[in-house]
Amino acid sequence: MDLRKLKTLIDLVAESDIAELEVTEGESKVKIVKSSAASNQVMMMQQPMHAPPQAAPAPVVAAPAAAAEPTGHIVKSPMVGTFYRSSAPGSAPFVEIGSAVKLGDTICIIEAMKLLNEIDADAAGVITQILVENGQPVEFGQPLFVIG
Repeated sequence: MDLRKLKTLIDLVAESDIAELEVTEGESKVKIVKSSAASNQVMMMQQPMHAPPQAAPAPVVAAPAAAAEPTGHIVKSPMVGTFYRSSAPGSAPFVEIGSAVKLGDTICIIEAMKLLNEIDADAAGVITQILVENGQPVEFGQPLFVIG
């Protein structure tokens, strides 16, 4: 399924009173479930058509942040997936703290549905913070980097 379609579906669920949406397209089946704990939190699961359905994991509720919001431009995850700082295990990360980036530079990869999606800088500047650990799952809209 096209990532633009997924983002549109996620936005639709997040902005509406819909609690759950399931879409089947070809061999893919996507189920988007809005968490009841936070009205703006959306969880997405994909299941192959031939696999038996699995119970949805319990929603993760973020604890209130004790630290102040980071200052600078925040690059957020455009999708649900697994965050990777480099193109392959053992390879050098795309960026480090202090790295200068231009608009459009690849700064990380998010693996979603067995596809590796390059995430580009949406602003120019210097990486001041990396907010996610390598290999960590990320949610749609989760802050990944701060560009100062």
